[in-house]
Amino acid sequence: MPLPDAGQHARLAAVVTDLTGLKAVVTGGGSGIGLATARLLASRGATVAVLDLDPAAAGPPLLGFTADVADDESISGAVRAAAAALGGIDIVVNNAGIGAAGTVEDNSDAEWHRVLDVNVVGMVRTARAALPFLRASAHPAIVNTCSIVATAGLPQRALYGASKGAVLSLTLAMAADHVREGIRVNCVNPGTADTPWVQRLLAAAADPAAERAALQARQPIGRLVTAEEVAEAIAYLASPAAASVTGAALAVDGGMDGVRLRQVPP
Repeated sequence: MPLPDAGQHARLAAVVTDLTGLKAVVTGGGSGIGLATARLLASRGATVAVLDLDPAAAGPPLLGFTADVADDESISGAVRAAAAALGGIDIVVNNAGIGAAGTVEDNSDAEWHRVLDVNVVGMVRTARAALPFLRASAHPAIVNTCSIVATAGLPQRALYGASKGAVLSLTLAMAADHVREGIRVNCVNPGTADTPWVQRLLAAAADPAAERAALQARQPIGRLVTAEEVAEAIAYLASPAAASVTGAALAVDGGMDGVRLRQVPP
């Protein structure tokens, strides 16, 4: 089989990066992974609406809509408003979420309900509101932001891990439910990423520098994942280049889940 020539490589690159004409909605797009994703999708030609409690940070060319994924009326109304402004919806990035630290002894029932309501049911509310618009799209895709904790047990992450484990299962179920409609559903599993939430955890640590070093050391690449790296994975799964990808969980974790390095004695 002949190797691809330069022209073929260029055409393949264009397929992977070109989102011209597509309309995307990104929840939690006001900061961190969501903002990086919204900006990347826009840079590749998509028209992008950011749905967030505070979408002001997004700025042009992104369209901002105030929305709370924990409130069905709020998120449903924002999805409809975004669809009207965009002229439809082709891509939904379910990124809005909140963190939680502790063992099963440390979080109250109220906190369990709050985190699960935002991280899991919030995705349900958003997808439910967007499905009528996705069904009218020629290239419909949903990408859910999951986490390494869905597949690897990490200390002090009982509640957060449970919520993201549910997101992984939800992704697979949605992929099965909507594959016959042509709607692809996938998720990304970031490792520890250098996001505002992680920065707050580090700031609260007794020794922030030592805590950062520990977080970096547990990822085989030796550093935190960046929001932009996660955004690249989301953009791929959302693009027509991933037309045969559904029900997949793409790890962006620096090898944390699948790579086991030999320990070197001190």
